[in-house]
Amino acid sequence: MVITGPRGDWNRVRGDLATHATAVLYAQLDDWRPEQAGGPRLRTLLGRDWARYLDLTHPEVRTRFAASRVLLKFAAGAALRVPPQAVELGYTPSGRPYLHGYDGVQISLSHTEDLLLVGLATGAVIGVDAERADRTLYGAGLGRHLCTPREVELIEAMAPQDRDPALVRLWTLKEAYSKAIGLGMQFRFTDFGFETDGTPTEVRRPDGTPGTGNEWAFCTYSLLGRYTISVAVGDSGFGVTTDTQAHTMLDDGIVDALAEALGADEPGHRRDDDWW
Repeated sequence: MVITGPRGDWNRVRGDLATHATAVLYAQLDDWRPEQAGGPRLRTLLGRDWARYLDLTHPEVRTRFAASRVLLKFAAGAALRVPPQAVELGYTPSGRPYLHGYDGVQISLSHTEDLLLVGLATGAVIGVDAERADRTLYGAGLGRHLCTPREVELIEAMAPQDRDPALVRLWTLKEAYSKAIGLGMQFRFTDFGFETDGTPTEVRRPDGTPGTGNEWAFCTYSLLGRYTISVAVGDSGFGVTTDTQAHTMLDDGIVDALAEALGADEPGHRRDDDWW
């Protein structure tokens, strides 16, 4: 689903989580540019990411970093029914983001050019990835950097015009799966693969034999006519969390402290959609 700024249809996010236990949403960078929030508000929204934001020197990288984190916080806040500034992101050693204090909701993030992509899941792990559909990946060294031996064999047998689209699909699937399992680029893309015929039902070993079962689901989509996105969702083994509201996922004392600190019930205090 598309989210056109902070005042987007967040009920759809909650609805997808309630119905499917997953929600994948995307946005355009122009709808989430950090300068629209203003310095003090942006600092509050970014929280611990503020220092990382200031350390970035490339303007486009800095903008995408801030916009993607703010979008993710609004999405997580919608799922948890808390203000976005109450959502605090943490990062594992591999760089995977997670929500401090909300183990029942898993998150994933991707961005490229003017596209921002967020995945949410309850009772499952999730990974998302987006790339330009016309990206050129075919060339020497496929077997050293991107493909398993079986994938190299299948790609080489394709018509030349089909190779790069197939490789972009493989790349996004591998990125999404790596993010979902929390290893990122630590898991070499030559050590696992997928089928190249458009039916990503399971992870494959380097020789092409099945590597996972039905505990994983994979999807690949074309988006806006110029992006390829892939989603990986894996059963966490803890069952689906049907109620993601913060007051049922946190200790009452923590909820009360958050409400007091944020002034959520004070007359005239900023609502969620005033933070832009």
